[in-house]
Amino acid sequence: MHQKFDVTGMNCAACSARVESAVGKVRGVQNVAVSLLTNSMVVDAEDGVTAETVISAVEAAGYGASVSGGETKRIRSVQNGELSQMRRRICVSAIFLALLMYVSMGRMAGLPQPSFLTQPVILAVVQILLLLPIVAVNFSYYTKGFGHLLRGAPNMDTLIAVGSTAAIAYGVYATAKIAWALSSGDAETAAAFSHDLYFESAGMILTLVTLGKFFETRAKGETGQAIEALMDLAPKTARVLRDGAETEIPVAQVAVGDIVVVRPGERIAVDGVVLDGVSGVDESALTGESIPVEKHPGDRVAAATINQTGYLKFRADRVGQDTTLANIIRLVEEAGNSKAPIARLADKIAGIFVPIVMAIALVTAICWLALGQTAEFALTCGIAVLVISCPCALGLATPVSIMVGTGRGAQSGILIRSAAALETLCGVDTVVMDKTGTLTVGKPHVTDILPAAGTEEELLQIAASLEARSEHPLAEAVLAEAKKRGVLPLEVHDFSAVPGRGIAAKIGEAVYCAGNAAWMREMGVDGCEADALAEQGKTPLLFAEKNGAFLGVIACADAVKPTSKQAVGKLRQMGLTTYMLTGDHQRTADAVGRELGVDRVIAQVLPQEKEALIRKLQQEGHRVCMVGDGINDAPSLVRADVGMAIGAGTDVALESADVVLMRSDPLDIVSAVELSRAVMRNIRMNLFWAFFYNSLGIPIAAGVLYPMLGLKLSPMLGAAAMSFSSVCVVSNALRLRFFKPSIQKNKEEKRTMQKLKITGMMCEHCKMHVETALRGVAGVTEVAVDLKNGTAQVRGGEIQDLIAAVKAAGYDASAM
Repeated sequence: MHQKFDVTGMNCAACSARVESAVGKVRGVQNVAVSLLTNSMVVDAEDGVTAETVISAVEAAGYGASVSGGETKRIRSVQNGELSQMRRRICVSAIFLALLMYVSMGRMAGLPQPSFLTQPVILAVVQILLLLPIVAVNFSYYTKGFGHLLRGAPNMDTLIAVGSTAAIAYGVYATAKIAWALSSGDAETAAAFSHDLYFESAGMILTLVTLGKFFETRAKGETGQAIEALMDLAPKTARVLRDGAETEIPVAQVAVGDIVVVRPGERIAVDGVVLDGVSGVDESALTGESIPVEKHPGDRVAAATINQTGYLKFRADRVGQDTTLANIIRLVEEAGNSKAPIARLADKIAGIFVPIVMAIALVTAICWLALGQTAEFALTCGIAVLVISCPCALGLATPVSIMVGTGRGAQSGILIRSAAALETLCGVDTVVMDKTGTLTVGKPHVTDILPAAGTEEELLQIAASLEARSEHPLAEAVLAEAKKRGVLPLEVHDFSAVPGRGIAAKIGEAVYCAGNAAWMREMGVDGCEADALAEQGKTPLLFAEKNGAFLGVIACADAVKPTSKQAVGKLRQMGLTTYMLTGDHQRTADAVGRELGVDRVIAQVLPQEKEALIRKLQQEGHRVCMVGDGINDAPSLVRADVGMAIGAGTDVALESADVVLMRSDPLDIVSAVELSRAVMRNIRMNLFWAFFYNSLGIPIAAGVLYPMLGLKLSPMLGAAAMSFSSVCVVSNALRLRFFKPSIQKNKEEKRTMQKLKITGMMCEHCKMHVETALRGVAGVTEVAVDLKNGTAQVRGGEIQDLIAAVKAAGYDASAM
């Protein structure tokens, strides 16, 4: 069973640790991960474990649970009701706290007060009456806090409840002492106790804690903005062909096999295959790539992408929760709900944090009493210890960074499947990359046609005729070149092929052969070596007549991707050792390796041999990231510490990969490593401040500085510090929303404003036309058109493309 549950009642790391412990003890449960950030829980268990059993375990721990609904929950929507309730509580608390502070502190501050407040008993009763509304609207702290205390599972609510109750109890005690003193005629004792009521401290604690939780909840909601942005991309309706007519229906009603129509400017509703039409599709929402991808019949399209220019008709083949967008959202949510190894220490501490703090508070009060301090002093220190302690900061330090980081990655086309993968990727020291499809395009093309006699077209015609019946991967490249040049193949007879050698066939009465040098020698042809081409990383195809003349060489190569060399260079700059694996011959692989600058090239390896190499590197102590296409590289992707599938396109459900790169750009490997390092840096910073805050705050609250410096922390200041400690942790994590890979930063730095002189603009309508034309140019991020001066300033795009776009709109343009 792999089941997701919604958990209610959790409000600190001690709560999530308690739930995780309770469910983990259920027989048959293999793994449980509780997320305080999303109030959810993911359970992996044996088939015999039911959802009801898990829910019962959670309820026994004092919390609520239910099976998560089929639709993805929006974090912000779930928290809106809680935020609205907190606003009301804060408003009521703030109003009565202001009155309470005026009554209790007004005279000391020199503010005018009614004369009846000079009576100690009346002053105490008025403060109690003003405190009651604050206690009433925040009474959940007491019901939950003392409830968990009675179950032996205290949490943050327990600290607040015990601390404020102690202050209130002391205030009630002081009020009783005032009444007793006045009845005995002891006005001096009554006046002394009237200054030690502590009702304002209790009110301030409750108000500040609620205010802090409000800001914390609102900040936590912002961590899900990346998921929400992805959800908002999905269109609500789709236009399908039904009975020969276009009908607009809700997306939920689109079925597999439906013919969907998309007009220019519309978002594509579901995944499918283009049947008719040609258009540029903006896939930046899924891949982060701003340049539109041209789609033709037979190409795939994905939900949430934008059809820019043409009319498309496609067949739906993935709908609902099976679309690319739904898979991306699911992966991001699962990563956010998973636990990183670095979080284990914080979880262990959070599980015992509250009982330890309560013990420290009790020991603090007893010690000060033993040292001769007053009960008021001892109580103040004990309460300060209770209210300054913050298990929330510990519990949020990791998940908020994971959620924001993985969401930011998804916006850039980098899908990280788990928090553990994100942490492991940060620590890799070796990157092993498959050549074909990862560093190269993965589709060979003709690079050289070198006839021994005659023309290139004559050699190409013989080659295309022979290769038309071949299943060799290079045959397609030869046929594509022939089609491109308009060369038609000739009819062949008696075709034969020898794997690993070559092919032979009759064209007319002559027998022709094609293959490698060894095959040529077997066919009785000598003097046809092509070592120079092989040294360049190209694969030579030799052609000749059997027992006759050598006709020439056609060389093919799998072109290196434009960004591969830069990606390898960046990885090496980051201190990573780079390997390139390929099944190609050693000379071809060495040539590509030299071009890219990889540290080591390993050629002529089979998929299982790649897996063995990964295992060998791990045995040598290396932490390895394997990058491949996720298909024939599956064994090595699973074996590696981090498996990274590049160029996965719409197939985001690759079970063998820990990280899925939606684009085929090797630079995304660099971006993924940089993102993991940024997230782990953020997590370590959060954990440091969470531990530092509690390690420093608790001793100060206990009064360790009082003997030396006379410093004593007020419970009110302690409550304020506790309330905003978790807000600081969440805010620090939110900085990851602005993470940009170094490659992107470099591109942005290079993008400067370009100025054009525009002629022909007469009115605002003309200005709008020019702006629209310029914004449509690939790479343009900013446009400002000045009608009066006849100029335009544009950031991004190539100058010739900008000028062409303006001219296409009916105006003249030139660079300034």
